[in-house]
Amino acid sequence: MTYPPSRKADVTDTYFGTPVPDPYRWLEDPDAEETKAWVTAQNHITFGYLEQIPFRDAIRERLTRLWNYERYGVPEQVGDELVYAKNDGLQNQAVVYRQRGDEEPRVLLDPNKFSEDGTTALAGMEFSNDHRYLAYATSSGGSDWNQVRIMDLSTQELLPDTLDWVKVSGTSWTAEGFYYSRYDAPKPGENDLSGKNEFHKVYFHRLHTPQGEDELVYENPDMSLGFRMAGATEDERFLCLYLTDGVSDGNRLLVRDLTDPAQAGTWTILFDSYEFNNTVVGNVGGEVLVYTNYRAPNYRVVGIDPSRPEEANWREVLPETANKLESVTQAGGCLLAGYLHDASSQVKVYSERGEFQHDVALPALGTASGFGGRRGATAVYYAFTSFTYPTTIYRYDLATNTSTVFRAPTVDVQPADYETTQVFYPSRDGTRIPLFIVHKKGLTPNGHNPTYLYAYGGFNVSLTPGFSVARMLWLENGGILAVANLRGGGEYGEDWHRAGMTPHKQNVFDDFIAAAEYLKTNRYTDTQHLAIAGGSNGGLLVGAVANQRPDLCRVALPAVGVMDMLRYQKFTIGWNWAPEYGTSDDEAQFRNLLAFSPLHNLRPGTAYPATLVTTADHDDRVVPAHSFKYAAALQAANAGPHPTLIRVDVNAGHGAGKSTALLIDEWADVWSFCYANMGVTPELS
Repeated sequence: MTYPPSRKADVTDTYFGTPVPDPYRWLEDPDAEETKAWVTAQNHITFGYLEQIPFRDAIRERLTRLWNYERYGVPEQVGDELVYAKNDGLQNQAVVYRQRGDEEPRVLLDPNKFSEDGTTALAGMEFSNDHRYLAYATSSGGSDWNQVRIMDLSTQELLPDTLDWVKVSGTSWTAEGFYYSRYDAPKPGENDLSGKNEFHKVYFHRLHTPQGEDELVYENPDMSLGFRMAGATEDERFLCLYLTDGVSDGNRLLVRDLTDPAQAGTWTILFDSYEFNNTVVGNVGGEVLVYTNYRAPNYRVVGIDPSRPEEANWREVLPETANKLESVTQAGGCLLAGYLHDASSQVKVYSERGEFQHDVALPALGTASGFGGRRGATAVYYAFTSFTYPTTIYRYDLATNTSTVFRAPTVDVQPADYETTQVFYPSRDGTRIPLFIVHKKGLTPNGHNPTYLYAYGGFNVSLTPGFSVARMLWLENGGILAVANLRGGGEYGEDWHRAGMTPHKQNVFDDFIAAAEYLKTNRYTDTQHLAIAGGSNGGLLVGAVANQRPDLCRVALPAVGVMDMLRYQKFTIGWNWAPEYGTSDDEAQFRNLLAFSPLHNLRPGTAYPATLVTTADHDDRVVPAHSFKYAAALQAANAGPHPTLIRVDVNAGHGAGKSTALLIDEWADVWSFCYANMGVTPELS
């Protein structure tokens, strides 16, 4: 295959006496005509290759049929109405409805009308405590930048208030308006999709006023990095301030009593260190309930009286257990606690004082999420899903401890035809790693079953069982899905997470390689029929593993990956990943990063797996320059017969809010690429 030329420039950086060439630095400028021409030429080659795959159109058609089913989000009780999202099937974006009792639902927001091509998405919603207003955020083309608008719920008309340059923020209401976080507008000539984001600030917006009059609540002009976010408790008594520093992995937590005029402009420190993760769940009688991993790697909930914030005065509400406490919500006078046991959900109900009441009976091994509500609620809603259990919405009655189906989808698959098993395999150092394996019932491993191995391994993210209609195409054609719970994730608490952070990142790659070897040793598959996949931090994982073991698999699928580990911190909010990875600004961390950075460990003359790099032009979280530079270097280094291609989506971002049409197209190309390079022809229904 003849690839488009990728010019090599004479660019070299020297880190602690070590010269590191960066010949594709010019691809970091997304606005340069040369970069645009390179992207166009690469897409021309990639789509030309994909169009020649004879079953690509049939795969897209089957995916379209599979995707065409009603999907619901978890409802929220707003006054006497339920508000929920629903996608009829092939709508690019889910529509938000409001419904009172048994009345016909009415459209509240239709994001499909935000833009002509369906690429402007709803990025968040928050209702005022008196149910009069809705603040909602939109994202254009997949960007992390949000614009916030406000709707009068009685008329569904928009207020003139428009808030721009909002990022890493919610909207937290009080009687007169809401708190939110934003950056200053980019300076003239600065690219808003790649420029470094600095000096995050908290503001208060009063209704019916322009953004320029918003009150600055908190800033730190001496600290350019870090996030600053604020949220009020449901009763609007306490304002909670969350501060990160871009260096440590946790956050400081401060509170202010909004009912006490003497505290105006002052803060009470509850957690002064940036080392631990701390989140306010709510408050009970002036005692703030905090979800924290301070002195509890598996997390716990403590009660703190802000008038006596010293640790000696804290009350243990939910103690740490052997299972990770993944989430806690306060609703209906209860605490609903979600735990993880071997990467699957368990939900327990406690009183607000921490007395155990009962377990929530879940329908199967899988993932439960939701359980949000107000303190006066009598019921809450949650979603349950597993690999072969389509996401179903349940209503949970708090008084009777019973769940009833609110909405169940009808999907063009037979979940009962498939089975999921969980195995545990040893990594290189003997650590026991969980692995989910999903396939058709009755499938006999024959040593060459097409297998898709997926993992993430970072940022305390737990990969729990979840339904994916795209993956069902793979499964119904006799493929095997394998999902590994690597170190670096959150499945077993903070110790598990830290075992995959800098300087231990190699553990994550070792865990992934061991998963592939387990699948081959146990005759699920072989090198010819194995694809490895991951996105974002998982894209880094795939790139690093393909470098370290190019013989491991036939297909590598790094999506929106962090590929340049020496410069990631220089773009948008990349600096926020420093606690996870370390940075090239520190000598020991630089040497660790250089040892596994996907861009810097490609070896000329090596036969690499068939590789389809995927990214998007509006990804301002992991900027596409990572994938651009990696793809250019990979094409130059590859000496094997397999294609190394890059697919660049237009008007899309890191993944959130991507339209249904774009998702179907992307998955059709991914599966076509896998089958073609494995030498397998799918028997499509």
